[in-house]
Amino acid sequence: MKLNQETLQKIAHLARLEFDPKSGDQMLKDMEEILTWVEKLDELDTENVAPLTHVSSEINVYRPDEVANKATHESALFNAPKKDEDYFRVPKVLD
Repeated sequence: MKLNQETLQKIAHLARLEFDPKSGDQMLKDMEEILTWVEKLDELDTENVAPLTHVSSEINVYRPDEVANKATHESALFNAPKKDEDYFRVPKVLD
């Protein structure tokens, strides 16, 4: 597919791309190569190919959502760098 500078500028505007006008010829050449490569995909026979909806065929394994208190108050405060009897001690963040 052939592109011209006007089409390249329109694509750049829509994609919010900014590039040096001096590199416009190289950008045009690169875009044409990309489009040529994509056009080659049209040559593939995809008649009996099912659409791909997920990249991986793995299935999520869910567990029941059960409410449980696994940590005791003491175990939650055990590794705290600063604490008092019942609370975590943190630096003051508001004046």
